[in-house]
Amino acid sequence: MTDEAASRDRVADVMVTCPKTLTPLAGVDDLRALFSDDHVHMALVVDSDGRLVTTIERADIPEAPNSTPVTEFGALLGRTVQPSYPLDAATTRMIHEARRRLAVVDDAGRLLGLLCLKRDGSGFCTNEGIHARADERERAHSLPSMA
Repeated sequence: MTDEAASRDRVADVMVTCPKTLTPLAGVDDLRALFSDDHVHMALVVDSDGRLVTTIERADIPEAPNSTPVTEFGALLGRTVQPSYPLDAATTRMIHEARRRLAVVDDAGRLLGLLCLKRDGSGFCTNEGIHARADERERAHSLPSMA
């Protein structure tokens, strides 16, 4: 095994450490706003202690009033993984379950990060890639219209 392969053998080695989160007080309107970014596939609802309360995927969003609290739906079961979990096993699991995101939590249920399988399955999203996309969006929104 190469040094590079050995350094990427656990979920913690490739997880994104800056995922977007919502508070338990957020409503469906906040959730819909978060999902307006097509790169967001899972909403992470985290309490003030950093504990993951629920995860929400697009299919979980009910036809509900915008003020409905996000804690009324979503799930944790099958949507979390420990940081020490073998990366190969996590990848196989994600592909088998057709799931591109897993919340990474510690033994106390605190959110540590997000495992994000790229759309083409070629690897995992990185903090750097997420920041670069955000910077691109910011630049695109700040440019004057050429119409």
